[in-house]
Amino acid sequence: MSLQRTPLFPMHQKYKGKLIDFGGWELPVEYQGIISEHKMVRSKAGMFDVSHMGEVEVTGERSLEYLNNLLTNDFTDMAIGQIRYSPMCYEHGGVVDDLMVCKFSPTHYFLVINAANTKKDLAWMQEQAFPQGVTITDVSDGFAEIALQGPLAQEILQPLCDADLATIKYYYFLPHVQVSGVDCLLSRTGYTGEDGFEIYMPPEAACTIWEAIVQEGGDRVAPCGLGARDTLRLEAKMPLYGHEMDEDITPLEAGFGRFVKLEKPSFIGKEALAEQKEKGVERKLVEFEMLGRGIPRPGYDVQKDGTKIGHVTSGGYLPTLEKNLGLCLIKSEFALIDNEIEIMIRKKAVKARTGKGLFYRRGKK
Repeated sequence: MSLQRTPLFPMHQKYKGKLIDFGGWELPVEYQGIISEHKMVRSKAGMFDVSHMGEVEVTGERSLEYLNNLLTNDFTDMAIGQIRYSPMCYEHGGVVDDLMVCKFSPTHYFLVINAANTKKDLAWMQEQAFPQGVTITDVSDGFAEIALQGPLAQEILQPLCDADLATIKYYYFLPHVQVSGVDCLLSRTGYTGEDGFEIYMPPEAACTIWEAIVQEGGDRVAPCGLGARDTLRLEAKMPLYGHEMDEDITPLEAGFGRFVKLEKPSFIGKEALAEQKEKGVERKLVEFEMLGRGIPRPGYDVQKDGTKIGHVTSGGYLPTLEKNLGLCLIKSEFALIDNEIEIMIRKKAVKARTGKGLFYRRGKK
């Protein structure tokens, strides 16, 4: 089966991206190198092709009722132009996906879902009992998406836009912004831990906008691949579906209880999550730092005194912090700060230590 290509594929060829199979999509893992791209986003700006993400519109008079039942977060007091993150759970509390909800109006919401889960998510959303008059539409083919991330993102993008970007707050969006003369949706969001924007545009305009950003940015911006996207999100301690949350890992175990509004009258997974909260989670997601030599990778076993207590969900060398850090899901009784644990790397137990505040936060050294 041939791989899917985004509308920005010609740009990956032109800028010599190293292409890989990413969940059925042919996308660049890197251009100039993961570490240099990572550092560029932290110091100036980087641009990513995220056109493989899925987009779904939920419309109709009872859209709010539908979303509040479907998702764990609460959308009742959401402003027009606001964006909210939420897990979407199964009845048993495991996670179908995590996604973003953008509010256009009380009867029109725009959801951004993970690329690998698009078909599964749509099937799940259609299966749920939803009020008459609510329509769910896959609009993924109608958009290409570029993420421009980094401290200089606004400075680079502003000359190309007809709107004042300073007026867009974090986790808000503006529809109908002209970017290089093209009608786009612009959100102040990202997956890097930096300031930045995600630009949704008609597929046929994607290469034009990409080139305009490259020209305007000059040496302040660099094309970036999936490799840097992953090291940046991990360094900022942002969850990746299939690692920190999945159908067997609940939002409470992953430490995302703030997005689970148990005070809502009902939502899918509420009973299981309420019970889990009451009893206390048996596993917790914990930060750790390697003490011995070795890079922690997803799936590696975590041990305490030779006994398995969990597994690494994400890990690696993090270029800004210049450390080997990771996240692991371990039995709650071992989820203490400064607890010495062992990561099994190629059948060898390598020392590590749990901690808090180990990861990157903008403005914090």
